[in-house]
Amino acid sequence: MRPIRFQTAWPMLLTLVVLNLGASSVAQGPPAVAPSELVRSAVKNEIKSNDQAPKYMCRERKETPTGSQTKLMVETRDAMVGMVVANNDQPLTQEQRRDEYGRIERFVNDPAELERKRRQEKEGAERVNLILKALPDAFLYEYDGTETGRPGVGKSGEQLVRLKFRPNPHYDPPSHVEQVLVGMQGVVVVDAQKQRIARIDGTLFKEVGFGWGILGHLDRGGHFQVDQSDTGDGNWSIARMDLAFTGKVLLFKSLNIKSTEIYSDFHPVPGDLTFAQGIQLLKQQQAAIAQNQPPSK
Repeated sequence: MRPIRFQTAWPMLLTLVVLNLGASSVAQGPPAVAPSELVRSAVKNEIKSNDQAPKYMCRERKETPTGSQTKLMVETRDAMVGMVVANNDQPLTQEQRRDEYGRIERFVNDPAELERKRRQEKEGAERVNLILKALPDAFLYEYDGTETGRPGVGKSGEQLVRLKFRPNPHYDPPSHVEQVLVGMQGVVVVDAQKQRIARIDGTLFKEVGFGWGILGHLDRGGHFQVDQSDTGDGNWSIARMDLAFTGKVLLFKSLNIKSTEIYSDFHPVPGDLTFAQGIQLLKQQQAAIAQNQPPSK
């Protein structure tokens, strides 16, 4: 249940990771490990790290064509708590804050709602794990030089290995979740020493159906980018995620997703934090932020 990590960061309909190229350095020669095995080791470590990583509080800013929304997020033992603190970079009014408190406190007042949220996050994590586990076999990888880690991508100063990927023609998706991979190509950037995925960028080079075309399809040209970085304490988390997809759902409903999410200000929290305690922690954080804001004009 960690939406700020690979386990639950990907949207339900897309469930796949990708990223953009970035500043690169001169290639130092191919790595000693075969590209596919480097990806396999990184994927294995991502899944292991997701299961063992500590919990965090952070800030999320999501921008879409209709505007932006900023949330304070905290991971709890029950589920993720997300509290809206600003719309279009303007702090909430007192009335809006009361409405927001009521929205998130309903999970505490209704155990069934909280259980439903917890279950949805768990199911999302399981879908992402399916995609992660498929990456080594779903694509063919080719060495494409190196680049240096920087804020938001890997660990600053560390050398990262860049790999191009394209679909493996012999890969047979075991379920509809992995079907989207057959139309994706792009680049993945790996910290070979830490065995972590620092960036993955993919573009659909053809239309791809999911649910064998029955549930819908994604149009050619769709793009997904994810950057992951060291939070400063040796643990890694999602720092940025870009989505740009169009298509159809259930053959008739249009799908148009375009967003950029940036995660920052990571602070560790107790591993046994309850959902109710998470709400109180975010309220305290929101109050501290409000005290440091200039008066509204």
